[in-house]
Amino acid sequence: MSEPGSRSRPRADDATEPAPRAPEAEPRHKTSGLLRLVGGGVITGAADDDPSAIGTYASAGAKFGLGFLWIAPVLLPMMVVVVYVSAKLGQVYGKGLFAALRDHYPRWVLYPAVLGAFTGNVIEAAANLGGIGAALNLLVPLPVPLIVTGAAAVILAFQILGSYALLRRLFRWLALALFAYVAAAVMARPDPAEVLYRTFVPRLTLDSEALAMIVACIGTSLSAYIYTWQSNQEVEEEIGQGRHTVRQRKGATDAELQRTRREVIAGMLFSNLILYFIILSTGTTLHPVGQTAIDSAAQAASALEPLAGSGAKILFALGVVGVGFLAVPVMTTGAAYDLVQGIGAKGSLHARPSEAKLFYGTIAAVTVVAVGLNFLGFNPMRALVWSGVVQGFSVPPLLLLMMLMTNDRAVMGERVNGRLVNVLGWATVAVTFAATACLVATWIIG
Repeated sequence: MSEPGSRSRPRADDATEPAPRAPEAEPRHKTSGLLRLVGGGVITGAADDDPSAIGTYASAGAKFGLGFLWIAPVLLPMMVVVVYVSAKLGQVYGKGLFAALRDHYPRWVLYPAVLGAFTGNVIEAAANLGGIGAALNLLVPLPVPLIVTGAAAVILAFQILGSYALLRRLFRWLALALFAYVAAAVMARPDPAEVLYRTFVPRLTLDSEALAMIVACIGTSLSAYIYTWQSNQEVEEEIGQGRHTVRQRKGATDAELQRTRREVIAGMLFSNLILYFIILSTGTTLHPVGQTAIDSAAQAASALEPLAGSGAKILFALGVVGVGFLAVPVMTTGAAYDLVQGIGAKGSLHARPSEAKLFYGTIAAVTVVAVGLNFLGFNPMRALVWSGVVQGFSVPPLLLLMMLMTNDRAVMGERVNGRLVNVLGWATVAVTFAATACLVATWIIG
């Protein structure tokens, strides 16, 4: 075992001898209090509660009522473990997820994984842009595709001409609007005894409709784009600290991994809390009055009426726009990471567009395609749920590969997974494969 505070180095061709550790350009965290809480891991949590997640959880509560609350405590440990192992992979190996896959797996494994993740990112970005458009349409009487185009242009301009860090600083506070679901659920006065009971005892039949919603919740909570983003952000953090070569980035200290665990737990607790209260609020307000299908943003916003009354639409729009502007760049950039790493090219947010033309060109192309999909006439609220289902099918194989890599000493050195992470990780792999297999079985049987 390595000494506390040392960087345990994987065995790799570019790390045969200790590499000099580059000096840190600046501390990783320079903020404190609420600002620090909203930053760091909570940004990942907010990105995980993207418009697709909001639409999916709201639909689950409306359709199944309080009987679907059990999904939150089931998903929490799964969310924590998958984000942690993806972050740990980037920290220890010094490269992003698909760069690691390319280094250690044959092309017949790599390319389908890249294709699945890339396609999921495009579809998810399109659905989330549609969700932003539908939410803003509550306040701005313009056609949704036109709003989508404007929102995408703003996001892309920040990514290419500005920085995602600036966009994050501007919009992370809007993500706090999601806490309105907590207040709205409480003000709707659900029966505490029933809420507690249904949190731990499911009440639903495992038909194709329920299984599709379970897969959608799994897909949108454990979205593959989060793995790509989290692993690569660990790399980007180290590049920002002056560790420009893979040799300098390899390994992680005990303190670094502990900090990562704290950030991931904070972020996923935030995400799961919002998940729970969205289901609780729609299950308390919409389901009892027979509004079991959410076909519009206005219907989704009505769950906030116990708190905001006529201002529910404004509150809903603020929350969706806030998390949407956080999440869409994560998806489009994630698609770019997937592609360039899958083919062995280089790409980083620290590079200028002129230095990483394929990387930034992919971000632009994915954004354009995602906007174009919104002109096909899909119902934006239904598309949010179905994008979660699509992600649900891409999660199990990618998670399987990630668990294999984080247990491989050729990749992780002495930082392979411990017993608890393995128990939670492999259980998550089993659950996600089982859920998608059961859904396919119900489709085949009819």
